[in-house]
Amino acid sequence: MYRIAKKKELTANIYLMEVEAERVAKSCEPGQFVIVRTDSQGERIPLTICDYDRERGTVTIVFQSVGAGTQIMAHLEEGDSFHDFVGPLGCASEFVKEDIEELKKKKILFVAGGVGAAPVYPQVKWLHERGISADVIVGCKTKSLLILEEEMKAVAGNLYITTDDGSYGRSGMVTKTIQDLVDEGKKYDVCVAIGPMIMMKFVCQLTKQLNLPTVVSLNPIMVDGTGMCGACRVTVGGQVKFACVDGPEFDGHAVNFDEAMRRQQIYKTAEGRAMLKLQEGDTHHGGCGICS
Repeated sequence: MYRIAKKKELTANIYLMEVEAERVAKSCEPGQFVIVRTDSQGERIPLTICDYDRERGTVTIVFQSVGAGTQIMAHLEEGDSFHDFVGPLGCASEFVKEDIEELKKKKILFVAGGVGAAPVYPQVKWLHERGISADVIVGCKTKSLLILEEEMKAVAGNLYITTDDGSYGRSGMVTKTIQDLVDEGKKYDVCVAIGPMIMMKFVCQLTKQLNLPTVVSLNPIMVDGTGMCGACRVTVGGQVKFACVDGPEFDGHAVNFDEAMRRQQIYKTAEGRAMLKLQEGDTHHGGCGICS
């Protein structure tokens, strides 16, 4: 059992939990995720790791209460426990493997949309701890949905908040702020965008025009999280990939976002899954390669 050491409601229906999971905390890296279950019959819920403390043996997760599984999670309190807390899963962020001195020469821009601030935070923190400064754009629909602002301020070189309705920070979409920063003379070597699929799509359309290499994290399309269900199948550079085992990070300019978003909608129904199975044949599933 994995005890909840801390619970905090960040904003309406978005919660932060610090969970005692020593073995996960010892080996996880920015960009990876865990799968949690509230009980032995509970739904498997993939969640990106927001933070970790190796000394205390804790892992921090952030989730939005949108479905039955996450609603059950939202009712858990400090002192309660998860039945399963499996991880770390997926591949760590690419820069974790890079030479630190070479990394220090790069100008990095992070773009977080909504709850995407949670997986962006550990990456920016990891860089900050190694003396590497990164600019961060955090976008949300309105001020009341903004999360982790103070935490991000503590680790970002420059933090730009933008709201769709102009209620806080800069007004407009994150793409407008990216363009504004470039127009102001900012130069970046790489962009990392994490958030809703539609946001990442339009960020990549803009950065492609700006000749700015962009990495995206496709954690929004995960269901099973182990490569067996096939829900996170995506075409990257003309090749079939599965976000949970091959990613979740990919070259954003090579991702077929329209196909991924269309497939995401179809996958929600049994009829849709049957149709995808028929259309995709042997490549329908990920790690297992077969249909159960």
